Amino acid sequence: MQKEYCLKVGSIIGSSTNANVFNYKFTNENGEVEYKDVSDICIKNIQEDGFDCIFTLGGDGTQKSARDLSTKGVNVIGVPKTIDNDVACTEITFGYNTAVSVAMEAIDRLHTTGETHHRIMVLEVMGRYAGWIALESAIAGGADVALIPEIPYDIESVAKKIKNRQLRGKNFSIVVVSEGAKPKGGEMVIRGMRDNGKGVDNTKLGGIGEVIAKQLEELTGLEARNTTLGYMQRGGTPTAFDRVLSTKYGTKAMQLALEGKFGRLAVIKDGKLDDVSLEDVVGNNKEIGAVSGNTAESNIRKVSMDNDLIKTARSVGINLGD
Repeated sequence: MQKEYCLKVGSIIGSSTNANVFNYKFTNENGEVEYKDVSDICIKNIQEDGFDCIFTLGGDGTQKSARDLSTKGVNVIGVPKTIDNDVACTEITFGYNTAVSVAMEAIDRLHTTGETHHRIMVLEVMGRYAGWIALESAIAGGADVALIPEIPYDIESVAKKIKNRQLRGKNFSIVVVSEGAKPKGGEMVIRGMRDNGKGVDNTKLGGIGEVIAKQLEELTGLEARNTTLGYMQRGGTPTAFDRVLSTKYGTKAMQLALEGKFGRLAVIKDGKLDDVSLEDVVGNNKEIGAVSGNTAESNIRKVSMDNDLIKTARSVGINLGD
């Protein structure tokens, strides 16, 4: 086996973001797909190449893989990087602020068309199981509705909000929806399924924005249009905030390495740099190889109902679908 097996550490160096070395996908000589645990090969490659430490940059799945390899003797230090902002034990991840800024700019641009053409403009943003991007961009962009995975929505409540705006002479509305939002008693809109094996979230989300737009058009009589930002949120030029935040995390991670403190994640706690055990980050998700997914054992940082963003959104009149 070649030395292609390594940690999920990001896209730039060519490693996979959807591979699990504890359950790695192969196509055998017969053309059949099978899965094998190649973690020992991964560890052997790390040792032979003389790595003193592996820094894992990524979200909950990456840090779960980091924890699993640390239990097998690899020196690992995690750095929280994901636009979803859902890594446990830290207040913010880098990449998130940039994604929110892109979404906010999209909302600003949609305002023009919505107001001049008297339309409902729906913006679908990323956020599989955590609604941070939708919620914060909605506040920043002055949206009227924000639908997030943490609050199952009632489409009638959303329509009522839009009708009330019509009664006040506002014949347009801006609706921001997380890709993982779902109706009360319903499920997320799934575009398809991947086959990357056990331990990886194989669901491909997308399409909730179109569903919401169609429903609101029928309920309100206003034309509705959906825009899905997709991967526009993930690339491009980082904000100054994210550049500084990633540098802070990097210096903290290097400090931990120099001190020989492995199996840790660099975090922001109470606004200050700190570190926590990767065991705390994965929480009850202790099974080796079960790297990610919205399971009862997963330790994903979601928006709590007492979060200041929830309180702020409600205070300024943003409908959250409930």
